[in-house]
Amino acid sequence: MVLYLIEALKKEGIKEIIIIQGKKRDVEKELKQYDIKGINYIIQPRPLGSGEAILRMEKLAKDQFFVFNSERIDVKDHIEPILKKFQELKKSRKGKPQLIITAGPTRTPWLFGILKLKGDKVFDIAEKPKPGREFSNLKITGVYFLPKEFFKYLKKVPVHSYSLEEALLNYAQKEDMRMVNIKKDTFSLKYPWDLFEIKKYIFDNFLKRKIAKTAKIGKDVRIEGKVFIGEKTKIFEKAIIKGPCYIGNNCIIGNNAILRDYADIEDHNLIGANAEVSRSIFQSSCQVHSGFFGDSIFGKNCLIGAGTITANIRVDRGEIKSIVKNKKVNTGLKSFGCIIGKNVRTGIHCSFMPGVFIGENSRIGPKTLVAENVKENSLFYTKFQKVVKKKT
Repeated sequence: MVLYLIEALKKEGIKEIIIIQGKKRDVEKELKQYDIKGINYIIQPRPLGSGEAILRMEKLAKDQFFVFNSERIDVKDHIEPILKKFQELKKSRKGKPQLIITAGPTRTPWLFGILKLKGDKVFDIAEKPKPGREFSNLKITGVYFLPKEFFKYLKKVPVHSYSLEEALLNYAQKEDMRMVNIKKDTFSLKYPWDLFEIKKYIFDNFLKRKIAKTAKIGKDVRIEGKVFIGEKTKIFEKAIIKGPCYIGNNCIIGNNAILRDYADIEDHNLIGANAEVSRSIFQSSCQVHSGFFGDSIFGKNCLIGAGTITANIRVDRGEIKSIVKNKKVNTGLKSFGCIIGKNVRTGIHCSFMPGVFIGENSRIGPKTLVAENVKENSLFYTKFQKVVKKKT
């Protein structure tokens, strides 16, 4: 995701990029293979929020600089209108520092920072207001064009998860803070299911049809639409691949399997015979046998038994809710399966109800119906009573 963001920034003419990462330096290690020029890396030893992260790059900051959330791979929709607004304000304010952010409408204002406005001028910010108490339906989208003087406001705020928002509020109350309305509901990355919308954007804008020369395609395989098939992947007889769809390297797709509608199959996966995968994400090295896997996410190294079903639609066709941190959360989705963490193992004929979470390293016993979240490192199964009678 960060790589897509970098590529989008380069296309918009931005040459100097600073990436703030954790002490594991995993972003830096991952990006080294791409030999990207013009990147500086800064370490944030502990995840103390965006405000503390921005403070760490003060010495490298220019007089005006952009800040982007990592999921903002749609920056082309944000940079041009911000720079247009910047030039307009520059003429009227005679070169004074300017703080500009982008905002967009949302149907769930209680999940975001919401703006109080007069025209395009920001007067107040409410972080995750209670339903019915929001100033407007305009949320902060995660793109900021900041003057260097903003650092003095950050330094005055105690370090906490929302110190950036508090500093923005203080700035808005004392200085001139402006907003650009991009007039569409942008995706965010707050919950696991947000990856579905981000994946869709990536497929629609970056995915290209390609079948690697080393891939082996069996007899009577149907490949329709925009489909990517990686190196040394094998697709066996009578499988159907309906794009947009991504299949990585060294995968095996079994006989009569169906992969369709934004299915994302990463490297070293096995999708067994007669399985159907729709709009789901499989991270690397998973194995699934026959069954239905709809609108679900599987972490790395999962082994899923034959006959597994992920229910992805409620019987009443209503909105699906999930339990997150012991609270019921509206997902905004009417089609949503389950989220399964890495290293999960399941027996045969397991069923998962819509919106459930399965913690990593868990085991799900055979023929189990999972209708609630399962914590990590759990053994979860349904007991059966054995009945043996003499046949008459």
